[in-house]
Formats: sequence, structure tokens, C-alpha cells
Amino acid sequence: MEKEIHVLVTIKLSKEQRARLDDIAEEIQLNIISAKAPEDIPDEIWEETEVLYTDGILPDPEKTPNLKWIQFQFAGIDPFFSHPLMQKRDLIATTMSGAITSQVAEYVMMTILVFGQKLPLLSHYQREQMWPDHEEKHQSLMPVELRHSTVGILGYGSIGRQVARLLQPFGATILATKHDVMHPEDTGYIPEGMGDPHGDLFDRLYPIEALHSLLAESDFVVVALPLTNATFHLLDENAFEAMKQSAYLINVARGAVVDQAALVGALQSKKIAGAALDVFEEEPLPTDSPLWEMDNAILSPHIAGLSRSLEAETLTLFIENLNRFLADLQLLNQIDLTKEY
Repeated sequence: MEKEIHVLVTIKLSKEQRARLDDIAEEIQLNIISAKAPEDIPDEIWEETEVLYTDGILPDPEKTPNLKWIQFQFAGIDPFFSHPLMQKRDLIATTMSGAITSQVAEYVMMTILVFGQKLPLLSHYQREQMWPDHEEKHQSLMPVELRHSTVGILGYGSIGRQVARLLQPFGATILATKHDVMHPEDTGYIPEGMGDPHGDLFDRLYPIEALHSLLAESDFVVVALPLTNATFHLLDENAFEAMKQSAYLINVARGAVVDQAALVGALQSKKIAGAALDVFEEEPLPTDSPLWEMDNAILSPHIAGLSRSLEAETLTLFIENLNRFLADLQLLNQIDLTKEY
């Protein structure tokens, strides 16, 4: 008989989802405990657990002597890097990068088209029940056509690659940054028919050190970088100075990648044309933030990744990695603690 492998899932699963896990292998001993805190799970369960699939429920390291692998239900796990468990020797941790890429990329496309086609201004005219005169219409409502635009993608991971794929039919010029420009291929989880597996869809790839060169050429700047010590406030006052006055910023990454005070200043002074923000340095966004009143800002409450398919797609990735774990193969989306992503 094969050695039993104890798998703990701290996420609520439906009967159908549980059946998908039960069908993987006989040696899997599955515990599903929908928990809100580590204390909700008995010590004896923690002690025997070898594989943990979780939305952030992490115990103290001494409670999990047999833990070998954590599969997070998030793509960005920067809040958990400081947890003592993450320092456990030989522990593998993987993310859900790629699982909800499609919806986030659609959100990005929505904001690009909203700004490019002047929808905020059109909505203003509708509320006022008036049309602009001929001259104003040709000045203020002139669209920013994607086929004549350059889109700069900061972070060419799963989200950035899917944005590039969706941009292809529009004919935009695509610039992107990547940590390792010598290896443009994607080695993470890629749903079939999505993303840019081989790194073929961009026009130019930049190292992050050339950020300002990319910003200077871009009509739309999409932030899809992980939050690390190196990317904290990467988009600062100098970065906004480098951008075109007609350019728009879209942030679907982490709020602190952008210096929010510098962004507010850039929007107020019209150093850039506008910003679409799904993430903020402080969430929820405080009621006294000047961003609320800006007509050149689109705000949303961290919902770019909201999807009816989220649970099914993240479970598919976990099952793929679980099969790899059983076969002693390299897992997808492994975290490199030295890079902080």
C-alpha cells in the first residue's frame, strides 16, 4: 500500500469540488476544514498535515512538523512573507498565479477603453443633459485609438501576458518589463489558450532599470508587478514626470507599488491624464482621500480578480500541482523568497 499523504484544505468546497480531490489518488487522506483562524483546526490535524491548501490560514511552525508544501489561493502573497512558517526549511510554497488572469486582464482592457473612448466625459455630458459644441467635441472627445497607441506593461507575468494577448486584435504597440529579459518565456501555470507562453506578443522587452524609457513612450501604463522591497513606490514623482502628459495609469497589482501621494499630485496637476486604480496603499480607501473627487480617476474596491470561475479555476491549478507533487515533479508557481514572489 502506498504511503498516506495528509492534505488539509482550509477553504470551503462544494461536494463536486471535494469529489474532484477524492478522485486523484487513493493514498491521499483529505481533511477539509473551513477555518477563519489556525486555532479552528485541531493540533493533531496540523501535526499530520503534509500538504496545505489555504487562503491564508497559517499555523506556528512547531505545529506542522511534517508540512512540505503550501498552496496559497492567492497570486500575491506579500502579506505572508513575514510569517515564521515561511522560513521553515525545505518548505515549498506556491501561488495561484495564472488562475484568474483572464478576468484581471479584462478589467485592464475595460479601463483602457473607458479612458481611450472618453467615457467619463461622455457620462458627464449625459448627466448634464447637454452636448459640447462642435469645437469642444473635436478637442475633448477625440478618442485615443489603441491601434495608434503604445501600452506599457510593468511586470510580464500571467496578468501582463494576458493583457498583451487581448491587445493583439487592436493593433497596439506593446512594451513590457521583466526581471529576466534573457528568458521571455513563461514557466508558471498557463490555462490553455491564454497568456504568452513563449514571449512572442510584445514589441520590446525592458529590464526594470529602463522603466523611465518605457514610461516615456507609453500612452497607457499597466501595473502588474508583485509588491517587494524593490517595487515599493516604484511609481514615484520621478516616474510620473517621465510619463506623457496624455498618458493613463492602470494599477491592478498592489497599492504600494505606486506612491499614492505622488500620484494624487500628478493627477491634480495634470502631469498625467488619468488613473484607474483597483488597489490602494490603504484599503478601504479612506473617505478623506482626494482621489474620490477626481474626475480623471476611476476607482474600484480591489475587485479586478472577482470571478464566478475563481473557485473552479484555482482548484484546477491545485489539482495540477497535487498530481505533480505525487509524481515528484517540480510544482508550478513556486515562490522564491529571495525575490519575494
